[in-house]
Amino acid sequence: MPAFFIERPIFAWVVALFICLIGAISIPLLAVAQYPIIAPPSISISTSYPGASPEELYNSVTRPIEEELNGASGILNFESTSDSLGQVEIIANFQPGTDTTTASVDVQNRIKRVEARLPPAVIQQGILVEEASSAVLQIITLRSTDDSLDEVGLGDFMVRNIVGEVRRIPGVGRATLYSTEQSLRIWVDPEKLVGFNLTADDVTKAITAQNAQVASGSLGAEPSPPGQKVSALVLVKGQLSTPDEFGSIVLHANADGSVVRLRDVARIEIGGMGYQFTTRLNGKPTAGLSVMLAPSGNALATAAAVKTKMEELSKFFPANIAYDIPYDITPVVKAAIEKVLHTLVEAVVLVFIVMFLFLQNIRYTLIPTIVVPVALLGACATLLLAGYSINMLTLFAMVMAIGILVDDAIVVVENVERIMTEEGLPPKEATRKAMTQITGAIVGITLVLMAVFVPMAFFPGSVGIIYRQFSITMVAAIGFSALMALSLTPALCATLLKPAKGDHGAAKKGIFRWFNNALDASRGRYVRTVSWSLKRKGRMMLVYLVLVGGVAFAFSRMPGGFLPVDDQGFITVDVQTPSDSSFARTKAAVERVEKYLETRSGIQDVTFLTGFSFLGQGINTAQAFITLKDWSERGPQDSAAAIVNDINAAMAGVRDAKITAQQPPPIDNLGNSSGFSFRLQDRGQKGYAALIEAARKLVTDANASPILQKVYIEGLPEGPVVNLMVDREKASAFGVSFADVNNTISTNLGSAYINNFPNKGRMQRVIVQADAMDRMNPADILKYNVKNSRGDLVPLSSFASIQWGKGPSQIVGFNYYPTIRISGEARAGYTSGDAIAEMERLAGLLPRGFGYEWSGQSLQEKLSGSQAPLLLALSVLVVFLCLAALYESWTIPAAVLLTIPLGVFGAVLASSMRGLPNGVYFTVGLITIIGLAAKDAILIIEFAKDLREQGKSLLESTMEACSLRFRPILMTGFAFVCGVLPMVVAQGAGSLSQQALGTGVMGGMIAVVILALLMVPVFFVFVQKLFSKSAEEPQDEAKLNELGPVSPPQFHP
Repeated sequence: MPAFFIERPIFAWVVALFICLIGAISIPLLAVAQYPIIAPPSISISTSYPGASPEELYNSVTRPIEEELNGASGILNFESTSDSLGQVEIIANFQPGTDTTTASVDVQNRIKRVEARLPPAVIQQGILVEEASSAVLQIITLRSTDDSLDEVGLGDFMVRNIVGEVRRIPGVGRATLYSTEQSLRIWVDPEKLVGFNLTADDVTKAITAQNAQVASGSLGAEPSPPGQKVSALVLVKGQLSTPDEFGSIVLHANADGSVVRLRDVARIEIGGMGYQFTTRLNGKPTAGLSVMLAPSGNALATAAAVKTKMEELSKFFPANIAYDIPYDITPVVKAAIEKVLHTLVEAVVLVFIVMFLFLQNIRYTLIPTIVVPVALLGACATLLLAGYSINMLTLFAMVMAIGILVDDAIVVVENVERIMTEEGLPPKEATRKAMTQITGAIVGITLVLMAVFVPMAFFPGSVGIIYRQFSITMVAAIGFSALMALSLTPALCATLLKPAKGDHGAAKKGIFRWFNNALDASRGRYVRTVSWSLKRKGRMMLVYLVLVGGVAFAFSRMPGGFLPVDDQGFITVDVQTPSDSSFARTKAAVERVEKYLETRSGIQDVTFLTGFSFLGQGINTAQAFITLKDWSERGPQDSAAAIVNDINAAMAGVRDAKITAQQPPPIDNLGNSSGFSFRLQDRGQKGYAALIEAARKLVTDANASPILQKVYIEGLPEGPVVNLMVDREKASAFGVSFADVNNTISTNLGSAYINNFPNKGRMQRVIVQADAMDRMNPADILKYNVKNSRGDLVPLSSFASIQWGKGPSQIVGFNYYPTIRISGEARAGYTSGDAIAEMERLAGLLPRGFGYEWSGQSLQEKLSGSQAPLLLALSVLVVFLCLAALYESWTIPAAVLLTIPLGVFGAVLASSMRGLPNGVYFTVGLITIIGLAAKDAILIIEFAKDLREQGKSLLESTMEACSLRFRPILMTGFAFVCGVLPMVVAQGAGSLSQQALGTGVMGGMIAVVILALLMVPVFFVFVQKLFSKSAEEPQDEAKLNELGPVSPPQFHP
């Protein structure tokens, strides 16, 4: 193959340019994200049942839907939340690879089958089925510039003009309003109703009858008499449209002609449809809309499209309405990607400098540099074909690949240059000869490096997606690099290089002369050191075994981890007041947080959603989304971690609220692997009280365990409940039906959605509820009246009483069983796997009837098992088999693989010195080091093997190979180290991730360059002699003695 391209250099250029062209076309088509989509495909089902308790919701709405979900195709699990605001949300997770559109249709069909069994109020509210999104992409707020519009007015404007437009933008999964649109609110006065001998039920019936759509027909419609000249529509105003018209609704007509109208017993206004949520921006009321990214959406493109759409829509806003996008996660994506791209450019520049220093000729240096863009563009084309995105992992792979990409070309160029200077051959002949020597080594190195990364692509679960993206990028880049080394590089060598003058590595002027002299001196010391080591190979192997033991011990003591928590430019604050808190108490806690954040440096915007939190929804919850200033404007004291610690310290003294600041997890919907997501299930129908008692016992036992820490029940605590105890016998004696009691309570307290009315071109809801002052105290409930069968009013106090109690603020279900969520993490020195095993052991001690399941990252860990060591071992085995096939030998691969622990030693040492954990990036780096360590060993062993086949003795061929390969190994080693150096010293967005990966790889590579150069000859000779004793040994010893008395090496300048 190289001979073909040496004769046809233009053909080689055409191949390279085609690869570049396809890669360049693919770049704009690739999605851009911080991390690949890792969470399994999910469908969200949501509805509401105003006024219903969590238990009523769970039994009457959630359970029937869950029953139908059980048989959905490809379903992994489903989790439901039924809360005190009457909201139900069910998240159904599907197997990775499931088409969400098909899954969504399947779920909708199943819900259709169950609709008949749901309460009418739920059907009236509607059931929303949509693709569940992984994260809040942006929060859009509307504000009134002159304070003329309240939050309801702003919310209504947002629903009419913005929500629909945003939902249509490609890439938007969900757009959720955290405000309210307008509705017609009828605030009934129960005392006035009694005065007119009326009930809330009479009000709802009158509105239903008198606010009705009428399909009137038309005059003169066919069939008509022949002489009919006119046809016209007949309009009857059935639907009312203003508060005044609703106020005129007749509730009761008396015999004397007087009438009781709705305005006589109720206050009627255009108000909000619901008051569960409010949005505040920097302490001022606004209307808020959260935009979620679709599972397959491109974060940067979608966010840009939303901004463009808002800019376009704002041209039609009234003068007194302005919009803001105070929260946006894409700056971190953009900044992190840009930072890695800068690292990429820095790496290329550093690698170029190293190559120029070693090769000392601009032509020699340009040839390997040309390979880099070709291989990287080829990798981009592969990413598009594989359906992957440009993200942190694929870009990290490209940065790390730079040092590897130039390796093959360096080996070619260095060998051609050596042959030209030593043998005086012209460039084309020298290239031909060089390629016959090193084609095998290039193929071997490529196979080994690919063999190392390919098993990563088969790692199961969510973590496998991370490894796969890295693996495919590396394999593609390495493959294209090898292709260029066998095609374009020899073609360029044959055409661009000029015949060499002087000896190989001949002294030049200035810095090059000093560098060459230093390198020659180092080579001499290195050869003497190898000679000294080979005479003491037994002792060297003992030192090696001690080193391996030390590495194994240090590796086992490294703390476990998942992904580093980077400063993403935003944080969240969770506010939770006591479960019996009113909205006013929650608002007071929110204002206290806002007041503190006003004075804290480094903060740009604070968006508070009250009524919502990640733990659950309720009037005692609130969630702040805090956008920090740009990384360039913040010092270490204003990092995300520092601000989180300061908020937690400052808010620790607040008595009336639990306020917790936190940084977002590195990957949405996956969390951090140090924490687990445990689901305790009531499988024996023990009831909520028994379930919560078992959960408390489990949490107590877990926190007492030496393996676990920070174990807690996740979600909202129990809250006070008022039990209305109806004596059904007394109610029957009074002639009151239980249905009438239910209607009266739900209308007065829970708000009854009656029907719709036209309002400025939009159909909006008519809602009846008791006025605020008549539903504040338990005693108010007993004052409500119900009509009996004789038409008389009977107060609830006649047959009902009130009891205070405690009940759930939310009920969670997991896979059809009532569930309590429990979270926690492993103590220092224990892995997440140990934590999972300990929780399972403790759960086994609970009474019969309680089961458990895992969710999130813990579930993925359970599904994938402890396969990381197995896959590392598989990588090593595949490398061994590839080498055995390539060299037709079992001993050569053994010598190559013995170098791997040397690289691991460097990686463990470097990461431990910086306090970095054994996480995903460390594992990725470790696999890279396996390939690089094997590569350097191949460079020496390949030459030693060839020299031996020429008739030279084992030791002579080994020594000569070491001397020949010293310069290229140092060059490729330094090139790789300089390639990852920008990652090691990275600052700003995404810097922790770069440091986590770069540190281990750089430490490992330095150890490989230094230790492998010394130990590979020892391994090769030791293994060869161990497995093939021959008559060579006395000759070899004699050859070593010819070098003169060898003393231990002295390293000095």
